[in-house]
Amino acid sequence: MKLIFVYNADSGMINTLLDIGHKIVNPETYTCNLCKLTYDTFKENAKWKKFREDSVYEMEFFHRDEFEGRYKVKFEYPVVLREDNGNLEEAISKSLLESFKSLDELIDSISKF
Repeated sequence: MKLIFVYNADSGMINTLLDIGHKIVNPETYTCNLCKLTYDTFKENAKWKKFREDSVYEMEFFHRDEFEGRYKVKFEYPVVLREDNGNLEEAISKSLLESFKSLDELIDSISKF
């Protein structure tokens, strides 16, 4: 089983700079709670990085444009998907991700798979 994390953001340097600016200027309206939980303003959250590196699960991370280009399907983003034998299913939906108030909630949810 592989977990696929899809951020509600597009790839590229300009998009990254716009996202950083948005997180600084108006963080309460930023539309990717997965980004908020797993990244500090400029880099990956250290606790998340350790969890990810120590995890028993294979994990892949995509911006929405990269994911849709590769898999040719769309979901409501952000989302965490489970891939088994080429089949994709939602493991953590957008609404559940949006309900998480802390990184610990995300980690706890993943740890239950």
